[in-house]
Amino acid sequence: MVDEVADHRLAARQVPPVLVVNGDGASPFVLVCDHASNRLPERYGDLGLSQTQRLSHIAWDPGALAVCHQMVDRLDAPLIHSTVSRLIIDANRDIGSPELIRTVSETTEIAANLELSPEERQSRISQFHTPFHDVIGALLNRRAAAGKKSVLVCMHSFTPSFMGVGRPWPIGLIHGKDQQFTHALQDALKAEDPGLNVGWNEPYAAMNGVTFTLEEHGDRRGIDATMIELRNDEITEPDGVSHWAGRLARCLETARQASVS
Repeated sequence: MVDEVADHRLAARQVPPVLVVNGDGASPFVLVCDHASNRLPERYGDLGLSQTQRLSHIAWDPGALAVCHQMVDRLDAPLIHSTVSRLIIDANRDIGSPELIRTVSETTEIAANLELSPEERQSRISQFHTPFHDVIGALLNRRAAAGKKSVLVCMHSFTPSFMGVGRPWPIGLIHGKDQQFTHALQDALKAEDPGLNVGWNEPYAAMNGVTFTLEEHGDRRGIDATMIELRNDEITEPDGVSHWAGRLARCLETARQASVS
């Protein structure tokens, strides 16, 4: 009986590596949030990091998942998101990338990730990275088989400054091989607010190796796809989350209409 209770408690603490919200949503938009969580699975402890460090941007994209959840409601869109910190493994990096499992993030050393064995590296890929991308692929396959159009929207957030350099854009857009939809989204954002400083391939671009999910599930399938980066001080409070969720829902739909006209 004691063993049975212990098994139930262990099962209750286990979290799947990826979650799907509103998987049958009718919207053409499919939202993906690679860095949704700062969760460190129990076996990894705290990776030698302080609570402040584990709550900071080095561990996840603060605010991104909150915006996604509101966009699900506004668009009736499916959402797929990771449940593990990018300090365990980065879902938005190719498995051959040196940034797949970081040993340093900005100026913070991740000591627990130093000198990982090949077995531990492969274990993290198998447990967290592969299932995440398998779920995205399976959902897009089901939609295609049902004749549903899909527009992939990869949601992220970024810090107001990096290595002491300010980042003035409240939002940045990053495109894949086909720029058409991202250009249409930029036009829609500027039409709604002509004074909005929309970063184009800011604060990152594909050449920085940060567009794996966009390329793997957008470019390779030949579907419309874009990557959205919100500056995280814009979405720290509920009003900011609601503001950007509403604006993006409207502008994504405007861009979709423009790209098919």
